[in-house]
Amino acid sequence: MMDEKTGKTTNFEQDVIEKLAFAAITEQRRARRWRIFFISLFFIYLLSVPLLMSGGLQFDVEINKKHTALVDLDGIISPGAEASADKIVTALREAFADENTAGVILRINSPGGSPVQSSYIYREMKRLRGKYPDIPLYSVISDLCASGGYYVAVGADRIYANESSIVGSIGVIMNGFGFEGAMKKLGVERRLLTAGEHKALLDPFSPMDETERAHLQLMLTEVHEEFIATVREGRGDRLPDDETLFSGLVWTGERARQLGLIDEFGSAGYVAREVIKAEDIVDYTHQKDIFSRLSEDLGVAIANQIRKIW
Repeated sequence: MMDEKTGKTTNFEQDVIEKLAFAAITEQRRARRWRIFFISLFFIYLLSVPLLMSGGLQFDVEINKKHTALVDLDGIISPGAEASADKIVTALREAFADENTAGVILRINSPGGSPVQSSYIYREMKRLRGKYPDIPLYSVISDLCASGGYYVAVGADRIYANESSIVGSIGVIMNGFGFEGAMKKLGVERRLLTAGEHKALLDPFSPMDETERAHLQLMLTEVHEEFIATVREGRGDRLPDDETLFSGLVWTGERARQLGLIDEFGSAGYVAREVIKAEDIVDYTHQKDIFSRLSEDLGVAIANQIRKIW
């Protein structure tokens, strides 16, 4: 067959055969990749099960001898989160209940969160200290202990931190946006129906009502006062008479020590070794169940393999 543009002879049948051959080769390669993928997935599964079955101990130590119990509070304190009151309280109870626990460390790295959840944890810390008077409880701050995180920290006997830790933010915040001006410029009409004079409280598309503003400010002030009372109760006479402490500012660990917000410098390992005198550490932090962890690991593995294949 003659190609009209090039003037060269072409073989239609040969072209078709070559395309079919290349398609077959491509399909074979794809099938081989999927076979490798599923074999890899099977071995990942076999390796994951014994690792996950090993559970929550982070340190190679016999749990039937005197040890320091560790509970990590990491992240935002809120219901359903890893740092929820339910999970932290459960871990603390288990740590204190172990007859071989010489002392408990609550290691905190949190920007804060729910004042209610923080209060639950703080009150349980106070209760456990009363129930187990011979077991000391120490808060150890890593990178950040702000707002609700600090609310929790003051429930311990003493607070330790690093010189560069960020500590404080003893305040309460509520924020949002107002789009009233933008709505007018765009010519958008707001149609809002409510039953209850203030049911549209904080509606971002309506102007801020001064009565509602005053109400919300009073509510924030009440929560702030509760926060301040808790900090004063937890720290006692270690705090100076300085209202700046409760302004929402944050400080380095170095400055926080001078202000009485923390007691000493030290890591979890230091406190276990030098303060509690039980160097071996057992981690009581709430762990996800084996099936949740396995599914997450397999999900990551599948995503990685698929990315490699394609």
